[in-house]
Amino acid sequence: MGAQAAGPLVVGVDSSTQSTKALVVDAETGVVVARGQAPHTVSGGEGRQSDPRQWWRALGEALTQCGDAARQASAVSVGGQQHGLVTLDAAGEPVRPAILWNDVRPAAQSARLIAERGGAKAWADRVGSVPTPAFTVAKWAWLQANEPSAAAGTAAVRLPHEYLVERLTGQAVTDRGDASGTGWWASSTGSYDADILAHVGLDPKALPRVALPGEAAGTVHADDLPLPHGALVAAGTGDNMAAALGLGLRPGQPVLSLGTSGTVYAVSAHRPTDPTGVVAGFADARGDWLPLACTLNCTLAVDRVAALLGRDREAVEAGGEVVMLPFLDGERTPNLPGASGLVHGLRHETTAGQLLQAAYDGAVFALLEALDRVLDGDIAADVPLLLIGGGAKGRAWRETVRRLSGRPVVVPEAQELVALGAAAQAAGLLLGEDPAAVARRWGTARGAEYEAQERDAAAWERIRATLTHGEALLRG
Repeated sequence: MGAQAAGPLVVGVDSSTQSTKALVVDAETGVVVARGQAPHTVSGGEGRQSDPRQWWRALGEALTQCGDAARQASAVSVGGQQHGLVTLDAAGEPVRPAILWNDVRPAAQSARLIAERGGAKAWADRVGSVPTPAFTVAKWAWLQANEPSAAAGTAAVRLPHEYLVERLTGQAVTDRGDASGTGWWASSTGSYDADILAHVGLDPKALPRVALPGEAAGTVHADDLPLPHGALVAAGTGDNMAAALGLGLRPGQPVLSLGTSGTVYAVSAHRPTDPTGVVAGFADARGDWLPLACTLNCTLAVDRVAALLGRDREAVEAGGEVVMLPFLDGERTPNLPGASGLVHGLRHETTAGQLLQAAYDGAVFALLEALDRVLDGDIAADVPLLLIGGGAKGRAWRETVRRLSGRPVVVPEAQELVALGAAAQAAGLLLGEDPAAVARRWGTARGAEYEAQERDAAAWERIRATLTHGEALLRG
């Protein structure tokens, strides 16, 4: 291992909905010298919850799989799933399981908060985003309404990555990127919003300090992980911000990520404020902005449709006019938390492969329509779309994106971009460099290129019409 490393070693962590991944990376070259992964459990049923302590155990397992390389790391950073509500008691133990980003139970609280604080435009202008049910502020309001004893017993509120950073360092620290997904950090001021916190009954002392870009959270103090004591710990960030770092994004490069959720985003030098709520006006991890739209239903929803049809996920067929909106878990973009899947235009001659293709089309349509708002007309149609996430490996996903976007597509060779972005943040901290420049030096965005093809306008309009006319059913 030592012969492979040209420079110091850093650890990048991706603590996602489903698992924790850890990469040990050469800070100079970007070569991954060791990797590990351990699964998480997410509750089924009405809510989506996880015990935060299992994230810590999974981190330990993933690092153990990395062997001696992890014990030689000079710096570490954690990228984590956004929005999740982690409630801790005075001893730092979870009061209850964490409520995850894809839990849509806070829909009523989301609508109430928007109305009580001046409407969607006021939220967008002040906070940068309109708080959908995914946002932490809505989840906290739900907890107060439904589990008041748990809310009363909460001494500290954390996001998933913040929980791990605090256990690593003993310090309550976050970054502006992940903080911008709470609904109580205001992009207009770059700080927590005292009025919103008072409105939802949350003491600012319960929240972590927001570190400046490039500032360390502390050093490793944990005894139960195979990391060296005293190694630098970066502030970490949200998973989407980490992936943007991992790609070394410059402003104006659009990204479409196909995972458990689907996301579209681009780094921007301008603070976004979308009053429709489609685009979340996140901060990025460096000091710029990351306008982003997220859908709840992506690869898992399409895989479920494939399983129901008894077909391999790649077994799609062209033709037909059937439309499917695969909103199996409710939906965030468009904001339809009570939605279920909808099929329109089914005929005797419709094949299973065409129905499966319609599921892909419905999922990709929601993302591409949101991308138009993310880019806000600022980027030429021939700028390539970077396609990342687990779905980017699939031909059916890639070809659906090409057919419905009309853009050229690049599929980066680098995998595990959230963990790589966290590693770039750790390397930037260690070396005193811009982490995005570190990732560009590593060449993480290089990959297979696919030419643009003519946009399938007929399919696009069929889906749009079905969404418009079916909205009453989709409202649930």
